[in-house]
Amino acid sequence: MTVSHVLLLSFAAFFAGAMNSMAGGGTFFSFPALLAVGVPLIIANASNSVAFWPASLSSAWAYRKELKRYRRYLISMGIASFIGGMAGGLLLLATKDTLFSRLIPWLLLFATLLFALSGKISTFLRNVHSRSHHNVHPGALSAQLIVSVYGGFFGAGMGILMLASLAIAGHDDVHEINAIKNFLSAVVYSVTVFTFVIAGAVNWPYTVIMLVAATLGGYAGANLSRKIPALWMRRFIIAVGCVLSAFYFFKS
Repeated sequence: MTVSHVLLLSFAAFFAGAMNSMAGGGTFFSFPALLAVGVPLIIANASNSVAFWPASLSSAWAYRKELKRYRRYLISMGIASFIGGMAGGLLLLATKDTLFSRLIPWLLLFATLLFALSGKISTFLRNVHSRSHHNVHPGALSAQLIVSVYGGFFGAGMGILMLASLAIAGHDDVHEINAIKNFLSAVVYSVTVFTFVIAGAVNWPYTVIMLVAATLGGYAGANLSRKIPALWMRRFIIAVGCVLSAFYFFKS
């Protein structure tokens, strides 16, 4: 570990934490930074998930009051998230670096498109028709399972996918959807982090640096979000995602 590596990861994680608190998309900065300092692909993806895991827990805890009336519903969806997250994490660990390197540009492009279309998804969420959502139907469980596998395998864009799947399941209140999404995302991240730690797939020195920097960045971003227009931040993140996707397509 060199001073330049520490500085690069600290800056990238700080910026990623700030972006996540303002507009999302922090993975576009933190994951490539790990690759840039020479961390292998699989370990970089696992370490990135561990570094931002505390943020997922705090987000879920912030919505604990809204989640109380969905306890029975969240048990079924939580089990699907647990199974999917574990399957995605194990799939990542079983994937060769060479195969994952070919998937990286496609995954980044997919996440960028999801982020770019998130505005339209939000509109859909506001217009979706209400249905009974205290009882889980097989379609909702299947969708959540698939989204959780993706989240355990890569993670970027999982939140947007989960928003869409919850809307299809019948949720029509944006705050309600966000609360459930944060809880289920925390389940996915928790089980994948546990899987990665047990498998020894985490670069702890770099991960600890990023965890601290991301936490500070999240705090700073929350304060800056009142001063910087969200539209500017979204456009910047989309531009970064496009550039990185093109770079990794060229590199592969």
